Amino acid sequence: MRVACLVLADSVGFVLAVRRPAGKSLGGLWEFPGGKVEPGETPQLCLRREIREELALELPPGLQPLTLINHHYTFGPIQLLPFLARTSTRPTVELREHTGLRWLPPEEWRLLHWAPADIPLCQEIERRRWELFAGKSNKPD
Repeated sequence: MRVACLVLADSVGFVLAVRRPAGKSLGGLWEFPGGKVEPGETPQLCLRREIREELALELPPGLQPLTLINHHYTFGPIQLLPFLARTSTRPTVELREHTGLRWLPPEEWRLLHWAPADIPLCQEIERRRWELFAGKSNKPD
């Protein structure tokens, strides 16, 4: 299963994390928002659709791909396709599916109980934070 996810960073480098609802798979765990890539859909289009559906948010232009992550859950393998987007202000987010939202600096990711596939992404963001959040403009999709 291919899953696109979003690392949304504000102007000071805090990133958006959301908590999965209790009744769903991996319920109660924190993750970067996103969802399953449908057949015939690019990961970027999937991400824009999922973020609109789940958070009532339109993504800024340009999504920067991050390192692909392969993870095997008990329910099967996933390929996590993460993208970084930057925003100058923290947008208003409407939680339509998730039960919690946090903006946190990359080095504080350990404060939350993350979905296992997202942990390598958290580590990459912390390791590359100066490069990723140095105020570079978004690259085109």
